[in-house]
Amino acid sequence: MERKSQNNGLINLLALLLVGVASYVVARYGDSLAGQASALFMAIGVLVAGVSWFQMRLEERERLEKLEFDELSKSAASSALFNAGESEVFPAQRSREQFERFMVPAFTVLVFLLQAGGGFLLWRSLAKFLPAPLNQPMVCGGLFAMLGLGLFLLGKFSTTVARLEGLRLVRAGASYLLLSAFLCWAVVGGIIFDLLGFAKADLYVARGLSVILLLTGLETLINLILELYRPRVKGKVERPVYESRLVSLLGQPEGLITTAAQTLDYQFGFKVSDTWAYRFFEKALVWLILLQVGVLLASTSVVFIDAGEQGLLERFGQPVANRPVLGPGAHFKLPWPIDQVYRYPTEQIQTFNIGFAPDPARAGDKTILWTVSHAKEENFLVANREVAVLEATNSPANTSDKRPPPVSLLTVSIPVQFQITNLVAWAYNNEDPSTLLQHIATREVVRYLVGVDFQEVMSHGRSDAANILRDRVQAEADKHQLGASIVFVGLQDIHPPVKVAPDYEKVVAAIHTKEAVILAARAEAIRTNALAGAQAFKLICEAQSDRQRREVDALAQAALFTNQIPAYLASPSVYAKRAYLQSFARSVADARKYILLSTNTQDVIILDLEDKIRPDILDSINVQAAKPTTK
Repeated sequence: MERKSQNNGLINLLALLLVGVASYVVARYGDSLAGQASALFMAIGVLVAGVSWFQMRLEERERLEKLEFDELSKSAASSALFNAGESEVFPAQRSREQFERFMVPAFTVLVFLLQAGGGFLLWRSLAKFLPAPLNQPMVCGGLFAMLGLGLFLLGKFSTTVARLEGLRLVRAGASYLLLSAFLCWAVVGGIIFDLLGFAKADLYVARGLSVILLLTGLETLINLILELYRPRVKGKVERPVYESRLVSLLGQPEGLITTAAQTLDYQFGFKVSDTWAYRFFEKALVWLILLQVGVLLASTSVVFIDAGEQGLLERFGQPVANRPVLGPGAHFKLPWPIDQVYRYPTEQIQTFNIGFAPDPARAGDKTILWTVSHAKEENFLVANREVAVLEATNSPANTSDKRPPPVSLLTVSIPVQFQITNLVAWAYNNEDPSTLLQHIATREVVRYLVGVDFQEVMSHGRSDAANILRDRVQAEADKHQLGASIVFVGLQDIHPPVKVAPDYEKVVAAIHTKEAVILAARAEAIRTNALAGAQAFKLICEAQSDRQRREVDALAQAALFTNQIPAYLASPSVYAKRAYLQSFARSVADARKYILLSTNTQDVIILDLEDKIRPDILDSINVQAAKPTTK
């Protein structure tokens, strides 16, 4: 019996290994993602079958060791041997126990890491793949069908033998054989749907396999946790912790009841399968499943379209003539897969970017510098008119060779916003309208930028460029009958490439410095000319004023002399006295005068007629008279 168990385990191991290698080679040849994902399951199955086969060998050694011990125990000469410790008498048993105690949990942890990590990495890698045509799909599908048939026959035989003869260690590898067979047929189904026109069928099958791989990893983790708290019943044969019940269920769907019963019995330590509730569900399970499937199909007959969306109703892959577009609200349709509804956000403004891919790590930067890359940017060719004019000026006049126009590299972020206006045209006129619109916008951007001036598009021509690009993209979209309206095309973050931005900034700084010096010189010239003109105007005005004053003084003196003659002739003595007094008053107007009020004294008065240097010094002194004292 044990020898037969080992043979079955070895056959399962070799079959999984050979079919796994063959399926991976066929999948790589046919570019089938689902086939490569199924090969990952088979690789994990090879590890599980290998460990289970090694555990079978340990149990076989233990069985032979006990047989040998029973033979020796019958001999009287071996009485000294039985006095030794049990660990010394049964080394094979000790090896098996150590293996189950330490190596089996460690291997189960490894299986969990492979399942969880493999499923996660497979899902991430599939997100980056674009649907591509399969290579020789008929050959690839036929080979996978043959591999699946071989695995199914061998797996069915192994599981039947393991169930009838109680070979618990054979079940793990046999379950992976059956599961691998169904996975091979799932790959064949994806290839068939791909031939029928569903380009993403193989990708969807691969994603489904990655989800199953993640679920098996989760089940392995739960098994590890439950193994810590499972009640130990003495004499009860333990189920290998690395054996996946989910894999067994997927490989043998008809054994759902048996698997559930074994799981409950194993976890709770008593016969749960003998209870009346379990017997009831066992008898009514088929009807319950049919009822659930019916309710599920009936639920697909009602579809809800959210506000701001529209739906396309298709029956067997073709649009329904009398109900092409479904508006927001509830709608009735035939159950899936007869009718299917595809929703589109027709009122939402959708956006895609040209020339850059946003970097989430720098999304919070408030300051954007030319010299620091703030997104995954692309460079565009832009004409450079200044360089062209400079080359034309410096080149000889008789140059006959035709040089290509000078161009520069420009980094620009161009968000394009659009709205779906005709859903039927958007969905059915082109295979991938969103990608087509992006390609049209990219082509028009490249065409436009190569024909505009570098300095113009970076400065005052940005708004005009955005309007022209929007009109061009809209015209091309209408030509392809996309059914979309281009709402906005923006030109933002326009700057030279990051590598040359420091040099460009130096050139711009030099140009600004030159312009500043020129403007300062012009300001100085305007100021100097204005001051010179004002000084000349002042001198001219002063000369004219002096001339006018001299002329008026001369006329006044002439008129005064003319008027003095009649006065002198009328009274010569009075005129002379009056002229004397007037002259005396004018001459002594600024002189200091002393008035003597006493006339009947004989005092001698000495007058100091010298002018004071600081008149204000004596004027500010205030001398107070002394107060008389009384005795």
